Amino acid sequence: MKWLRVAKLATTSAASIYFGVPPVGAAGEFFELGRKMWSEGFGKSDADAAKKAVGDAVKEGGELLKPKEETSPPKEIQALRDTLEQTLEELGITLVVLIDDLDRCLPETTISTLEAIRLFLFLKNTAFVIAADNDMIKHAVRKHFAGFENDLMVTNYFDKLIQVPIRVPQLGTQEVRAYMMLLFVDNSDLPEPDKEKIRAAVIRQLKSTWQGKKVDRAFVNSLDIGLPGSLVGQLDTAERLSSLMTTASGIVGNPRLIKRFLNALSIRMTISKAQGVGVDEAVLAKLLLFERIGDAKAYAELVKNVTTDAEGKPAFLKDWEEAAAAGRDLETKDPWTGDFVREWLALSPPLHDVDLRGALYVSREHAPLITPEDRLSSDGAELLAAMLEHPEMSARLRDRLVRVPRIETTVIMDRLLERARKEQEWGAPQILTACIALADADPVQGPRLAAFLEARPHQQIQPSIVPKISDRPWAASLLEVWGSSGDVSKPVKNAINKTRANGNVAV
Repeated sequence: MKWLRVAKLATTSAASIYFGVPPVGAAGEFFELGRKMWSEGFGKSDADAAKKAVGDAVKEGGELLKPKEETSPPKEIQALRDTLEQTLEELGITLVVLIDDLDRCLPETTISTLEAIRLFLFLKNTAFVIAADNDMIKHAVRKHFAGFENDLMVTNYFDKLIQVPIRVPQLGTQEVRAYMMLLFVDNSDLPEPDKEKIRAAVIRQLKSTWQGKKVDRAFVNSLDIGLPGSLVGQLDTAERLSSLMTTASGIVGNPRLIKRFLNALSIRMTISKAQGVGVDEAVLAKLLLFERIGDAKAYAELVKNVTTDAEGKPAFLKDWEEAAAAGRDLETKDPWTGDFVREWLALSPPLHDVDLRGALYVSREHAPLITPEDRLSSDGAELLAAMLEHPEMSARLRDRLVRVPRIETTVIMDRLLERARKEQEWGAPQILTACIALADADPVQGPRLAAFLEARPHQQIQPSIVPKISDRPWAASLLEVWGSSGDVSKPVKNAINKTRANGNVAV
């Protein structure tokens, strides 16, 4: 059966009937006879016409049939190629097939698609354009030829399949900066004519970057377009991040990953505004960059420091950020090592004195924001709040503190010591009263407090702290250390000796 001619005949007849035009050929004759019988009846002349129509139909039908031939897959494939080539020649067109995102398919699907393409290679008036990640496609081919020790088979397969490979060059800092700026501009509230003006100017400027010209915020400002303040801030963000976006191993200038990064930033800023969380976009961008590219353990450490700090600040970054900004050598330790960490620490704005709890709150899909208070019962949280707000009155809470489970007193002591670290002189600060009250209620917390006090710079120790702690069992070894330290002042040592003489030192 000549199916292509059958399809053509059926399609032509159906289209003619649909548009009210009588079909041609035998089908047209049958159509006309049927119409006449319906409207006028059937006579002798109609019978003669019917015989003729039947004869014509038999003749045309015979042309649609052909003797059965012996065939095989290669013959059928070649026949298909010949038919397609002939059809394109008759139509006078070139068939261009675009295949995108092939690298997103599973290896088996990728190979099947490539093999299907091979059936139509080298046909006249045809071209196949494959847009895909080279490494991902090679991975699929390598898996297909599993068992071969080298990549020669993969290379040969590619050379025979891809006649004209075109590799998109990796973006440089200028292109990344321009791309980020244009994405911000496109998502802004600027009128479309202004957006198009910026877009056209940036494209022209990019063509001259090899001559030393730059695409930066200063260039965009020179276009005399009134930019809203929010967009100016976003252009600053693009300028700061573009270098790392170009070199960082997790992005390396990939436009898709850059856009994904900016989409995540936009979503988090939207969440921030919707929930009334005041987050600076530059701060959030710097934090998001470390989340996406930095070491996972380092990011977890950053989150932990923020959530355990009373003010939500990663103060441990202070020395590193200042050294990185000044270009000095960094004395970091694992996992805070590597070129990316150095460049990230040098990025503006510095984070060591910024409350990052809001930024982490809108980033919870990556790391849940769990503060120490989240692990406390309502009674424990109430006691902690009272001791932080009025530490001098903590002794009155002893009866309630003794009923708090140890796991919660440990959390409460963590927060009290976090607050205590801000003290610069250790005489009898009010926070010490709260710490002592908790150690009295839970003896396990006493040695923790002693270790904390021992770690304070000995020059900060004042005589008034001695009578405050001397009668506590956990303080005995601490007083011994202070008494023998060369950095502890003489008045402090005198106070220790005096309490011993009066028998007020616990043993």
